[in-house]
Amino acid sequence: MDVPRQGVARKKRIRRVLYGVLTVAAIAVITFGLSRLERAAPSVERATVVIDAVKRGSMVRQVRGLGTLVPLEIRWIPAFTSGRVEKRMVLPGTEVRPETIIFELSNPELEQALLEAQSQLRSAEAEYDNRKVELETQLLNQRAQAATVQADFSQAKLQAEANETLAKEGLVSDLVLKQSRARAQELATRFELEQQRLKMNQEAVKTQLAVQEAQLEQRRTQAALRRQQVDQLRVRAGMHGVLQQLAVEVGQQVTPGTNLARVADLTRLKAEVRIAETQAKDIQIGLIASIDTRNGVIPGRVIRIDPAAQNGTVTVDVALEGELPKGARPDMSVDGTVELERLEDVLYVQRPAFGQERSTITLFRLEPDGQHAVRTQVTLGRSSVTTIELISGLQVGDRVILSDTSQFDTADRIRLN
Repeated sequence: MDVPRQGVARKKRIRRVLYGVLTVAAIAVITFGLSRLERAAPSVERATVVIDAVKRGSMVRQVRGLGTLVPLEIRWIPAFTSGRVEKRMVLPGTEVRPETIIFELSNPELEQALLEAQSQLRSAEAEYDNRKVELETQLLNQRAQAATVQADFSQAKLQAEANETLAKEGLVSDLVLKQSRARAQELATRFELEQQRLKMNQEAVKTQLAVQEAQLEQRRTQAALRRQQVDQLRVRAGMHGVLQQLAVEVGQQVTPGTNLARVADLTRLKAEVRIAETQAKDIQIGLIASIDTRNGVIPGRVIRIDPAAQNGTVTVDVALEGELPKGARPDMSVDGTVELERLEDVLYVQRPAFGQERSTITLFRLEPDGQHAVRTQVTLGRSSVTTIELISGLQVGDRVILSDTSQFDTADRIRLN
């Protein structure tokens, strides 16, 4: 028969409690030990990040933007007179000259007005010629009368001189001598009056002809205006270039001032480059620029800066100073770069993924072993398109990670695999 053992259950409970205490103590010790260990550095693949070394030397500050080529000279051709578009002579893309006719308009009322103006001009010319003949005839009669008086005066003067000679010899009486002298004096006065009258008539002829000429010139001006208006029914390009756009259709009625077509000189282009508003503050007139057409780079110079910003960009006009590459045409997309200044003897590095100029950021600087990188505070200076100036935090030869490392914001050290 079995004999019950005394105290066995109590011993089991004691062992269980002891094991539990030992287990809790072991867990506490392990936890304390792990807490004293350094956190393992997160790792990143070396091939997935951009690394650059800090350099010292010359750094060219540049800003870059997208843009388009536009003609330097664009002309919208307006309608000078009202009319109906009868015929289109050329199509867009055609090279034109100043005398090239683009449209032919029709205006029967204007053509009728030209005929009336020409008729009035012919009538005024005939009236002027008739009046001129009449006045010249009157002037000739006045000259003939003056010539007659002059001849009578000359004869009377000779007669008076002869009578004076004869009177000295007693061959002519004093009465005859006085009569001859009086006759000569009378004709002298008449001749002087005729001369004055002739001069006055000449001035009167000029005045009356001037009135007629003014009326005739008015008719000529009216006729020339009507002729010009009819000639303007043939709409011409007015400049060398290429027809870019037609704004009206055949059969359409147009009024004076209506834009009919656009012509541009494709041999003279400029670039309109859109620069980010934050980067455009240092751009000035006259700065050197370059325009990349993807078929060649053209040197240029800034000639205008738009005073207003649109959609966060500022439009900068660049005059092209080099030969245009083949295929260059208006509205062609280009890349524009403007050189702001050249900085000498400065520390610089490629621009990091984040960080504006004149700000303080943190970058991961590679340690000498090349396997780890530590977080370093860096002060940035002036920036360019691909590089940025370093004020403090790094030295020449330091290698830094420029890629986005925001996923490691909580880490002060990373490992490169």
